[in-house]
Amino acid sequence: MSKITTEIYSENAILVGLITPNQDEKKAKEYIDELAFLADTAGAYPKKIFFQKLEGPNSITFVGPGKLEEIKTYIKEREETEDEIGLVIFDDELTPKQLKNLDKEFEIKVLDRTNLILDIFAKRAQTAHAKTQVELAQYKYLLPRLTRMWTHLERQRGGIGMRGPGETQIETDRRIILNKISWLKEELVSIDKQKSTQRKNRGKLVRVALVGYTNVGKSTIMNMLSKSDVFAENKLFATLDTTVRKVTIENLPFLLSDTVGFIRKLPHDLIESFKSTLDEVREADLLIHVVDISNPTFEDQIEVVEKTLHEITKESKPSILVFNKIDAFSYIHKDEDDLTPKTKENYSLDELKSTWMPKLQENCIFISAHEKTNLEEFKSLLYKKVKEIHITRFPYNDFLYQVYDDDELK
Repeated sequence: MSKITTEIYSENAILVGLITPNQDEKKAKEYIDELAFLADTAGAYPKKIFFQKLEGPNSITFVGPGKLEEIKTYIKEREETEDEIGLVIFDDELTPKQLKNLDKEFEIKVLDRTNLILDIFAKRAQTAHAKTQVELAQYKYLLPRLTRMWTHLERQRGGIGMRGPGETQIETDRRIILNKISWLKEELVSIDKQKSTQRKNRGKLVRVALVGYTNVGKSTIMNMLSKSDVFAENKLFATLDTTVRKVTIENLPFLLSDTVGFIRKLPHDLIESFKSTLDEVREADLLIHVVDISNPTFEDQIEVVEKTLHEITKESKPSILVFNKIDAFSYIHKDEDDLTPKTKENYSLDELKSTWMPKLQENCIFISAHEKTNLEEFKSLLYKKVKEIHITRFPYNDFLYQVYDDDELK
């Protein structure tokens, strides 16, 4: 069976999100903006956004009957025009039942956030390792949704002697997919053993891992520090395969790895499949947590990354918080006679620095990797942190580094 992919070629898309007691209007808009970026990364053009206020997702069609008809009308009105809609994307994972019903209602392609992320990962995967991980996550996603693919062969009646071709085909496909999942897991175990051997062969050099939300500039920082040419693009999940480079600052060598970015509502199966890739994070001695300071929701993104890191490592690691993209930072100036409460959109860069830097002391720095602003200060901080770890591992080198530092001060 060939690898599963969802082909999207510059299709016009509708985005659908919910406003619930657990997800207010502001949060729902933030999520839908991110979904629009995901759609753009996949090659779809978000044409229209629909929101609905509900206590929770409708168990049959995700949205209520009224909103369902509104979306159907919008799709029908644009049939056979240049604005024809080819895709409806929902901001949450849909159940197999919801997917099946929505397919019947809209009669065009229906995706959820999980399926869209899987599609992007499938397109971004370059190495055999990444491709195997993505394929495993895709088959896990597909398995409970097989009935959706065979609605045209559904049997009309049950009982002995009345088993139709639809059920037979579904059972056959289920066995094929279960066998494929089993094979892919074995393949990952084999690849993981090779990766583990590679990591052991790197010796006892200090390991530093770049982590952060997707599209915050990790690969740009990697290129800046290692003078390499890691692929960097203003798209989500530009990097899937972990890249490791040997970096030397002053006289101190260490290993620097660039890892896959995190995102809100990251599919569980994807985290499971990519746990081996994230071994670089687990085994790192120091984490560089890169944050896009120009994104108004950067504090939420920090929380998402820290939560995901805790799931992966189960322990606290030394880290540096690097606020990147200060060149793109902007804020809304608040007039003195405006008595409304100040929001984070009203904070200037200096105010944010005065908020974060005293709290984190030397574990925080503001830079622009693109413009190379504060690059030397960042390198000095990284050198100091790596040296502290190196000396605990090789205490006899402390004297050598002390002499080197003293010479530098002369």
